[in-house]
Amino acid sequence: MYQTYTLKEKIRQILILLVPILVTQLGMFSMVFFNTIMSGKYGPSDLAGVAIGTSVWNPVFTGLSGILLAVSPICAQKYGQRKDREAASVLAHGILLALALSAIVIAIGAILLDPILNAMDLPASVRKTAKGYLMGLGIGVIPLFIFNVLRSFIYALGKTRVVMIILLSSLPINFFLNYVLIFGRLGFPELGGAGAGLATSITYWVIAGLTVWIVKTQHPFSDYVSINYFKRLSMERVKEILQIGIPMGLSIFFETSMFAVVTILLSKFSITTIAAYQSALNIVSFLYMIPMSISMAQTVLVGYEVGARRYADARTYSWLGINLAIIIAVFAGLLVVLFRYDVAGFYSNQQDVIELTGQFLIYALFFMIADAIQATALAALRGYKDVNLAFVMTLIAYWLICLPVGHVLAHFTGLGARGYWIGLTLGLLAAGIALSIRLIYIQKKKFIPIENQEGGIA
Repeated sequence: MYQTYTLKEKIRQILILLVPILVTQLGMFSMVFFNTIMSGKYGPSDLAGVAIGTSVWNPVFTGLSGILLAVSPICAQKYGQRKDREAASVLAHGILLALALSAIVIAIGAILLDPILNAMDLPASVRKTAKGYLMGLGIGVIPLFIFNVLRSFIYALGKTRVVMIILLSSLPINFFLNYVLIFGRLGFPELGGAGAGLATSITYWVIAGLTVWIVKTQHPFSDYVSINYFKRLSMERVKEILQIGIPMGLSIFFETSMFAVVTILLSKFSITTIAAYQSALNIVSFLYMIPMSISMAQTVLVGYEVGARRYADARTYSWLGINLAIIIAVFAGLLVVLFRYDVAGFYSNQQDVIELTGQFLIYALFFMIADAIQATALAALRGYKDVNLAFVMTLIAYWLICLPVGHVLAHFTGLGARGYWIGLTLGLLAAGIALSIRLIYIQKKKFIPIENQEGGIA
């Protein structure tokens, strides 16, 4: 990263960071896609088992990895301040924290996995696949969490292309392992859907290994790596990561779990409604990777400028990210609405499902705009390390607006399942407005451009 002076330079800088992050996110999405598609080709119970396993794993992973993502804004600020030793210390403590969280997840999984699956009252074949899939994923928890720390650190230095290359190079490995472990080809055991979990974990080990090797051997990353930082355990440094990371992780967890709850609530509707909702949600989730990628680049850039005390530039990056996300959401949303029935046809051959999915996608346009605003406003606040009030705002929006409003509209009006889309949109819009107001406040009151402060340029 480097200091920019014009809006054109800032747009170029954010795009340089954004594109590799987006490709990386699409690559990670494709791994889940491979798991789902190949398990479905093996058998319907395996597809169901992988889907159940994914629904159990996702809230846990996204919530805990959100804690580790705090390494990104913290290191970005340290990098902007030219405090390289402190950034190196944050990296080391982030890895130690990743190891601790991995041990906790594995221990809790060993205790609670069977009770959770038993409570779902699943068919025996589906339960067996779900358990095998989750146990397979468990083997990859340690490298996955370490990779997230290293990825956050690499992003903080603005070298996003490195992670993209690592992930893209691992996709053929993941595809190959899925094929041979699910179907039992080339002498490998035939594990069905459970093989997808093992294939994913082996891929995580490969990704983590490549990332560790690059960080240890390649400049500028190797400048921040020293065994000495692992020997100097600082509770102050751990506290710094947790103070930023826990609100980030909880915010991500509550957002992910909110969608899981909506899925459960929709289970009372017809199979057609459930299928249409899942299809529309999958489309929206895929497109959400764009504002999510913008938000990750935005957090790094805002953090870097705040660390360098260039508050005017930090403010520009904040609103540049928000405006860019809105423009893309409007453009992508309009395309989805215009071609909604064609898009829906990729997910089902049944005309009633296609029709209802198309109706849901009309609401999805407004959902995407609201989600783009709240995601990027939240990301900008993370760049300022202002996360506590932001967490409270999102918690209220997700659980006291999205779900109650959606439930009332779905069950006490004639909207039916469409009411949940409206509830989700209104809640996300409320979050976006509240977070934007908070962003304006801290920019005017706490991070005033130095040249605008009383007394002139400091």
